[in-house]
Order: sequence, then structure tokens, then C-alpha cells
Amino acid sequence: MNYINNMIIDGLAFGIPLFIMAVGAIYSEKSGITNLAVEGFQGFGAFCGAVLATLLSLNTSLGDQTILYLAMITAFIGGAVYAILHALLCIKFRADQVISGVVINILAVALTTFLTSQISGVLYGNASNKFTLGVSSRFTVPGISSIPVIGAVFTNVYPFEVIILVLAVFMWYLMYKSKFGMRLRACGENPQAVDAAGGDVAKTRFISVMISGGLSGFGGMCFAYSILSMFSPSIYLGYGYLAIAAMIFGNWNIIPTFFVCLFFGLAKAGGNQLCIRMGLASIYTDLFMMIPYILTLILLVFFSKRNHPPKAAGEAYDKGKR
Repeated sequence: MNYINNMIIDGLAFGIPLFIMAVGAIYSEKSGITNLAVEGFQGFGAFCGAVLATLLSLNTSLGDQTILYLAMITAFIGGAVYAILHALLCIKFRADQVISGVVINILAVALTTFLTSQISGVLYGNASNKFTLGVSSRFTVPGISSIPVIGAVFTNVYPFEVIILVLAVFMWYLMYKSKFGMRLRACGENPQAVDAAGGDVAKTRFISVMISGGLSGFGGMCFAYSILSMFSPSIYLGYGYLAIAAMIFGNWNIIPTFFVCLFFGLAKAGGNQLCIRMGLASIYTDLFMMIPYILTLILLVFFSKRNHPPKAAGEAYDKGKR
């Protein structure tokens, strides 16, 4: 029973931040901008949050949780600002959107690694390539947490898991129930019709990419404060690409994507728990970390032909085609 409970607890801690990053990818692609840059948005946003957290912990008496929340807000802003680069390349300069995403990811790794070393050198006199952040506090809901299996959902919960779920509900409403969301989805299907109706395709896509960057940065900060307990180049562990895979398997819809992310999270946590129960050396843990990616390859075989991406995704909008 402890095995199952731990798998659920750890699976949620991984799957829920992955989900909010996937929601960000959905926003970008539903507007018509192919987004392989989620990994870069995640890393740069987390870097911005980690810098603020480090400075606040050294120079203020704020509590750890207060610093965490401020870092998450900063990570959202940092990811959104960094996403402007992808938006400019794809929307204003009509660059190839796939190439732009790959370049954004490579640049983020190089830039944050260099800046982390420089800032660490100034603050600590040691040019380390990481910021130690610690781990977020957790809470358990009394009563319901004692229910077998189901109670694990309410045990050792990170506060950011609740924040993400509330944020996801808002993002779902914005996407499917608001005028902005309707225009956003139309931009990904028929941007010429949006333009003809007086909508601003470029502005809508620009905002959508920035939302994608903000949500990805927020998710990255959650990983930094839970799985990794630090910011370093190891924040780029393929989680951004896994979020994109979840989006694809979820057919670019928020609710199905949520269940795909939970599946990935439980698979990863299950592999780790299996490694512990078998008493394997820590070196084998890396093998079990491959499970979500192996599952991705398997799922591609069965579901790739059933997916229906937005019709205009990846295409630079040209008013002349109206």
C-alpha cells in the first residue's frame, strides 16, 4: 500500500507542473504558432525565479514560502518575457517556427548557465552553475488523507499543485468560454476569417505565445522547488518536450492533456518506487527515468494518426491570402 501511495504522491508532484507547461504549449499552438520552445521558456523562467529567491534569502528576512511564491510569480513573468523572442521571430519576421523553437531552447541553456555562474561568483565568490533553493513545504488534509489509495491524493501535497489546478481551470475557461479564447482558436484554424472579421491575428498570437512562456516558466519553478531542489542546467531534463508530447496525445485539448500528464507522472513515479523496492543502486534510477519517454514512443505508434493539430499551426499568416 505504501508503494501505491508514494507512487500517487510523487506522480502528482511531477504530472501537475508538467500539465501547466502543456497548457502553455496548447495556447501557443491553438493560436497557430508551433511551439517547441517550451523547454527554453521553462528554464529561463525558472532561472529568473531562482535569482530572485536567492537574492531575497540573502538580503531579507522573508519566510521560505513567501519567497517561493514571489519566485513563482517572477518565473511566470520571466518566461513570458523570454517568449517574446519566439513570438517576434515567428510572427513579425516569419521565421521557421520549428527552427525558432530549437534555437530558443539552445540559447536558454547557454544563457542561463553563463549567467548563473556569473551571479554565483558575485554572491558567493564561487562560480557555481547552480542556485540551491531547498524544497517547498507540503501539507496533508486531515481525515480524507486516511482513506486507502484515494487519501494519497491529499497527502504531502505541494501548495503549488493546488495553485496550478486553480490556474488550469481559469485557463480552460479563458480558452473555451471567452471571446479571446474563441478568437485564439480561430487564429489556429482560419486566421484569414479572423482578419476579415476585424480581429488582430498577430496580436492574438503574440499574447498566446507569451502566455505559453509564462505558464512554462511557472512549471519550471515548481520543478526547481520539488524534484530538483535547485536551479541548474539539470532543469533542462526533457520535461518541456514531454509536455509537448502530452499536448499531442491530448489532441491539443486541455482536459485530455491533464490525464496524459498524470499518466506520465505515475509512470515516472512508479519506476522510481520499483527501483527502491528492488533495492537497486542509485545508478539504475536513471534507467527508470526513461519510462515516460519510452511510453511516448509507444503511444506515438498508436495515436499519431488520430491526432488533429490546428490547421494553421506552423504557418506564418499572410494577409495577401485573404
